Amino acid sequence: MADHQAKYAIYPSLVDRTIVITGGAQGIAAEMVEQFALQGSQVIFLDVEDDLAASLVQKISSNRGVKHEPIYFHCDVAKVDQELKPTAAEILRQHPKIDGLVNSAARAMAKPTRDITTEWWDDSVAVNLRHQFFLTQALLPGLLLASGHASVINMGSINWVVSATGQVPYTTSKAGVVGLTRTLAHEFGPQGIRVNSIMPGSIATERERSVVLTPEYEAKVLGHQAIKRLIEPVEVARMAMWLIADDSAAVTNQSMTIDGGWT
Repeated sequence: MADHQAKYAIYPSLVDRTIVITGGAQGIAAEMVEQFALQGSQVIFLDVEDDLAASLVQKISSNRGVKHEPIYFHCDVAKVDQELKPTAAEILRQHPKIDGLVNSAARAMAKPTRDITTEWWDDSVAVNLRHQFFLTQALLPGLLLASGHASVINMGSINWVVSATGQVPYTTSKAGVVGLTRTLAHEFGPQGIRVNSIMPGSIATERERSVVLTPEYEAKVLGHQAIKRLIEPVEVARMAMWLIADDSAAVTNQSMTIDGGWT
Protein backbone atom coordinates (compact mmCIF):
# COMPACT_ATOMS: atom_id res chain seq x y z
CA MET A 1 0.00 0.00 0.00
CA ALA A 2 2.82 2.41 0.80
CA ASP A 3 4.40 2.01 -2.64
CA HIS A 4 0.99 2.40 -4.25
CA GLN A 5 0.39 5.66 -2.38
CA ALA A 6 3.87 7.01 -3.01
CA LYS A 7 3.97 6.68 -6.79
CA TYR A 8 0.43 6.74 -8.16
CA ALA A 9 -2.75 8.75 -7.70
CA ILE A 10 -5.00 8.34 -4.67
CA TYR A 11 -8.70 9.01 -5.28
CA PRO A 12 -10.54 10.15 -2.14
CA SER A 13 -13.84 9.92 -4.02
CA LEU A 14 -13.45 6.13 -4.31
CA VAL A 15 -13.34 5.55 -0.55
CA ASP A 16 -16.37 3.54 0.65
CA ARG A 17 -17.90 3.45 -2.82
CA THR A 18 -19.39 0.18 -4.04
CA ILE A 19 -17.83 -1.07 -7.27
CA VAL A 20 -19.09 -4.16 -9.14
CA ILE A 21 -16.64 -5.91 -11.49
CA THR A 22 -17.36 -8.92 -13.69
CA GLY A 23 -14.73 -11.51 -14.57
CA GLY A 24 -12.80 -10.33 -11.54
CA ALA A 25 -10.99 -13.51 -10.53
CA GLN A 26 -8.21 -13.22 -13.08
CA GLY A 27 -6.48 -11.05 -15.65
CA ILE A 28 -7.13 -7.34 -16.02
CA ALA A 29 -10.30 -7.47 -13.93
CA ALA A 30 -8.50 -9.12 -11.00
CA GLU A 31 -6.02 -6.24 -11.04
CA MET A 32 -8.98 -3.87 -10.95
CA VAL A 33 -10.45 -5.69 -7.94
CA GLU A 34 -7.18 -5.24 -6.08
CA GLN A 35 -6.55 -1.64 -7.08
CA PHE A 36 -10.07 -0.46 -6.22
CA ALA A 37 -9.79 -2.25 -2.87
CA LEU A 38 -6.51 -0.42 -2.20
CA GLN A 39 -8.38 2.83 -2.81
CA GLY A 40 -10.83 1.99 -0.02
CA SER A 41 -13.71 0.86 -2.22
CA GLN A 42 -16.09 -1.96 -1.40
CA VAL A 43 -15.49 -4.23 -4.37
CA ILE A 44 -18.00 -6.89 -5.43
CA PHE A 45 -16.80 -9.18 -8.19
CA LEU A 46 -18.37 -11.92 -10.27
CA ASP A 47 -16.71 -14.93 -11.87
CA VAL A 48 -16.93 -18.72 -12.18
CA GLU A 49 -13.35 -19.46 -11.10
CA ASP A 50 -13.99 -20.06 -7.40
CA ASP A 51 -10.45 -21.09 -6.44
CA LEU A 52 -8.87 -18.10 -8.15
CA ALA A 53 -11.45 -15.82 -6.57
CA ALA A 54 -10.76 -17.20 -3.09
CA SER A 55 -7.03 -16.72 -3.56
CA LEU A 56 -7.55 -13.15 -4.72
CA VAL A 57 -9.76 -12.29 -1.74
CA GLN A 58 -7.19 -13.80 0.63
CA LYS A 59 -4.35 -11.87 -0.99
CA ILE A 60 -6.18 -8.55 -0.81
CA SER A 61 -7.55 -9.10 2.68
CA SER A 62 -4.08 -9.81 4.03
CA ASN A 63 -3.11 -6.22 3.23
CA ARG A 64 -3.71 -4.18 6.38
CA GLY A 65 -4.25 -1.08 4.26
CA VAL A 66 -7.44 -2.51 2.74
CA LYS A 67 -10.58 -1.04 4.30
CA HIS A 68 -13.18 -3.43 2.83
CA GLU A 69 -12.69 -7.11 2.03
CA PRO A 70 -13.81 -7.85 -1.53
CA ILE A 71 -17.05 -9.80 -1.90
CA TYR A 72 -17.23 -12.63 -4.43
CA PHE A 73 -20.29 -14.01 -6.22
CA HIS A 74 -20.12 -17.14 -8.35
CA CYS A 75 -21.95 -16.16 -11.52
CA ASP A 76 -21.85 -17.22 -15.15
CA VAL A 77 -22.66 -13.88 -16.76
CA ALA A 78 -23.63 -15.58 -20.03
CA LYS A 79 -26.62 -17.14 -18.24
CA VAL A 80 -28.58 -13.93 -17.98
CA ASP A 81 -31.90 -15.15 -16.60
CA GLN A 82 -30.60 -18.11 -14.61
CA GLU A 83 -27.60 -16.48 -12.87
CA LEU A 84 -26.86 -12.88 -13.83
CA LYS A 85 -30.19 -11.29 -12.92
CA PRO A 86 -30.58 -13.21 -9.60
CA THR A 87 -27.00 -12.26 -8.66
CA ALA A 88 -27.69 -8.62 -9.46
CA ALA A 89 -30.82 -8.72 -7.32
CA GLU A 90 -28.84 -10.14 -4.38
CA ILE A 91 -26.14 -7.50 -4.81
CA LEU A 92 -28.78 -4.77 -4.66
CA ARG A 93 -30.35 -6.37 -1.61
CA GLN A 94 -27.02 -6.22 0.22
CA HIS A 95 -25.78 -2.96 -1.33
CA PRO A 96 -28.66 -0.83 -2.64
CA LYS A 97 -26.40 1.92 -4.01
CA ILE A 98 -23.95 1.02 -6.78
CA ASP A 99 -21.35 3.71 -7.47
CA GLY A 100 -19.39 1.97 -10.20
CA LEU A 101 -19.76 -0.97 -12.58
CA VAL A 102 -17.03 -2.50 -14.73
CA ASN A 103 -18.40 -4.95 -17.30
CA SER A 104 -15.17 -6.84 -17.92
CA ALA A 105 -15.99 -10.55 -18.32
CA ALA A 106 -15.00 -11.79 -21.78
CA ARG A 107 -13.43 -14.68 -23.63
CA ALA A 108 -11.54 -14.44 -26.92
CA MET A 109 -13.17 -17.31 -28.81
CA ALA A 110 -11.40 -18.09 -32.10
CA LYS A 111 -12.66 -20.21 -34.97
CA PRO A 112 -12.29 -19.94 -38.76
CA THR A 113 -15.24 -18.15 -40.32
CA ARG A 114 -16.34 -21.13 -42.38
CA ASP A 115 -16.61 -23.27 -39.23
CA ILE A 116 -18.72 -20.88 -37.13
CA THR A 117 -22.15 -22.23 -36.21
CA THR A 118 -25.14 -20.30 -34.89
CA GLU A 119 -24.53 -21.85 -31.46
CA TRP A 120 -20.88 -20.75 -31.46
CA TRP A 121 -21.86 -17.24 -32.55
CA ASP A 122 -24.52 -16.96 -29.84
CA ASP A 123 -22.15 -18.26 -27.15
CA SER A 124 -19.46 -15.75 -28.11
CA VAL A 125 -21.83 -12.79 -28.15
CA ALA A 126 -23.33 -13.91 -24.82
CA VAL A 127 -19.98 -13.91 -23.03
CA ASN A 128 -18.51 -10.89 -24.79
CA LEU A 129 -21.36 -8.41 -25.21
CA ARG A 130 -24.88 -9.37 -24.12
CA HIS A 131 -24.21 -9.48 -20.38
CA GLN A 132 -22.78 -5.95 -20.41
CA PHE A 133 -26.20 -4.58 -21.28
CA PHE A 134 -28.23 -6.84 -19.03
CA LEU A 135 -26.09 -6.35 -15.92
CA THR A 136 -26.17 -2.58 -16.41
CA GLN A 137 -29.94 -2.81 -16.77
CA ALA A 138 -30.29 -5.02 -13.69
CA LEU A 139 -28.13 -2.74 -11.52
CA LEU A 140 -29.75 0.44 -12.80
CA PRO A 141 -31.74 1.03 -9.58
CA GLY A 142 -28.47 1.08 -7.63
CA LEU A 143 -26.72 3.30 -10.15
CA LEU A 144 -29.62 5.77 -10.01
CA LEU A 145 -29.24 5.96 -6.22
CA ALA A 146 -25.66 7.08 -6.87
CA SER A 147 -26.84 9.63 -9.43
CA GLY A 148 -24.34 12.41 -9.87
CA HIS A 149 -21.29 10.21 -9.50
CA ALA A 150 -22.35 6.81 -10.87
CA SER A 151 -19.99 5.49 -13.53
CA VAL A 152 -20.12 2.46 -15.83
CA ILE A 153 -17.19 1.05 -17.79
CA ASN A 154 -17.71 -1.42 -20.62
CA MET A 155 -14.51 -3.26 -21.47
CA GLY A 156 -13.90 -3.35 -25.19
CA SER A 157 -10.79 -4.06 -27.25
CA ILE A 158 -8.77 -2.67 -30.16
CA ASN A 159 -9.46 -6.05 -31.77
CA TRP A 160 -12.19 -4.59 -34.00
CA VAL A 161 -9.95 -1.70 -35.10
CA VAL A 162 -6.88 -3.69 -36.14
CA SER A 163 -6.72 -6.43 -38.75
CA ALA A 164 -7.86 -9.31 -36.53
CA THR A 165 -9.04 -12.50 -38.24
CA GLY A 166 -10.46 -15.86 -37.24
CA GLN A 167 -12.67 -14.58 -34.41
CA VAL A 168 -15.54 -12.78 -36.09
CA PRO A 169 -18.11 -13.01 -33.23
CA TYR A 170 -15.57 -11.69 -30.72
CA THR A 171 -14.50 -8.83 -32.98
CA THR A 172 -18.13 -7.98 -33.72
CA SER A 173 -18.95 -8.00 -30.00
CA LYS A 174 -16.10 -5.63 -29.20
CA ALA A 175 -17.28 -3.24 -31.91
CA GLY A 176 -20.76 -3.53 -30.41
CA VAL A 177 -19.40 -2.39 -27.03
CA VAL A 178 -18.74 1.03 -28.58
CA GLY A 179 -22.34 1.37 -29.77
CA LEU A 180 -23.68 0.13 -26.45
CA THR A 181 -21.53 2.63 -24.57
CA ARG A 182 -22.57 5.59 -26.71
CA THR A 183 -26.27 4.80 -26.47
CA LEU A 184 -26.29 4.27 -22.70
CA ALA A 185 -24.16 7.37 -22.12
CA HIS A 186 -26.75 9.56 -23.81
CA GLU A 187 -29.74 7.73 -22.34
CA PHE A 188 -28.59 7.90 -18.73
CA GLY A 189 -26.38 10.99 -18.73
CA PRO A 190 -29.35 13.24 -17.84
CA GLN A 191 -29.91 10.97 -14.82
CA GLY A 192 -26.37 11.40 -13.54
CA ILE A 193 -24.82 8.17 -14.82
CA ARG A 194 -21.65 8.27 -16.92
CA VAL A 195 -20.84 5.44 -19.35
CA ASN A 196 -17.45 4.92 -20.98
CA SER A 197 -15.47 2.12 -22.58
CA ILE A 198 -11.86 1.02 -22.27
CA MET A 199 -10.25 -0.54 -25.34
CA PRO A 200 -7.04 -2.36 -24.38
CA GLY A 201 -4.50 -3.63 -26.83
CA SER A 202 -2.17 -6.51 -25.98
CA ILE A 203 -1.97 -6.61 -22.17
CA ALA A 204 0.60 -8.84 -20.47
CA THR A 205 -1.73 -10.75 -18.17
CA GLU A 206 -0.60 -14.05 -16.72
CA ARG A 207 -2.66 -15.90 -19.33
CA GLU A 208 -1.32 -13.72 -22.15
CA ARG A 209 2.24 -14.43 -21.11
CA SER A 210 1.72 -18.18 -20.77
CA VAL A 211 -0.55 -18.88 -23.76
CA VAL A 212 -0.37 -16.10 -26.35
CA LEU A 213 2.84 -14.15 -25.94
CA THR A 214 5.28 -16.17 -28.01
CA PRO A 215 8.50 -14.40 -29.06
CA GLU A 216 6.97 -13.98 -32.51
CA TYR A 217 3.75 -12.43 -31.18
CA GLU A 218 5.63 -10.15 -28.80
CA ALA A 219 7.72 -8.91 -31.72
CA LYS A 220 4.51 -8.24 -33.66
CA VAL A 221 2.97 -6.32 -30.75
CA LEU A 222 6.03 -4.19 -30.12
CA GLY A 223 6.38 -3.61 -33.84
CA HIS A 224 2.92 -2.03 -33.92
CA GLN A 225 3.17 -0.11 -30.65
CA ALA A 226 4.76 3.31 -30.40
CA ILE A 227 5.78 2.46 -26.82
CA LYS A 228 8.25 -0.39 -27.12
CA ARG A 229 7.37 -2.39 -24.01
CA LEU A 230 4.58 -4.66 -22.87
CA ILE A 231 1.59 -3.03 -21.16
CA GLU A 232 0.76 -4.36 -17.71
CA PRO A 233 -2.76 -5.07 -16.33
CA VAL A 234 -2.32 -2.51 -13.56
CA GLU A 235 -2.05 0.22 -16.18
CA VAL A 236 -5.55 -0.61 -17.41
CA ALA A 237 -6.78 -0.70 -13.81
CA ARG A 238 -5.46 2.82 -13.24
CA MET A 239 -7.47 4.07 -16.20
CA ALA A 240 -10.56 2.36 -14.82
CA MET A 241 -10.07 3.98 -11.41
CA TRP A 242 -9.83 7.41 -13.01
CA LEU A 243 -12.99 6.82 -15.04
CA ILE A 244 -14.98 5.88 -11.94
CA ALA A 245 -13.48 8.51 -9.64
CA ASP A 246 -14.91 12.02 -9.53
CA ASP A 247 -11.74 13.28 -11.25
CA SER A 248 -13.40 12.29 -14.55
CA ALA A 249 -16.83 13.72 -13.67
CA ALA A 250 -17.18 15.44 -17.06
CA VAL A 251 -16.09 12.40 -19.09
CA THR A 252 -18.73 10.18 -20.68
CA ASN A 253 -19.50 8.60 -24.07
CA GLN A 254 -15.78 7.92 -24.61
CA SER A 255 -13.84 4.85 -25.72
CA MET A 256 -10.45 5.16 -24.06
CA THR A 257 -7.68 3.28 -25.87
CA ILE A 258 -4.72 1.85 -23.98
CA ASP A 259 -2.53 0.05 -26.49
CA GLY A 260 0.87 1.72 -26.43
CA GLY A 261 0.02 3.61 -29.62
CA TRP A 262 -0.88 0.55 -31.73
CA THR A 263 -3.98 2.19 -33.25
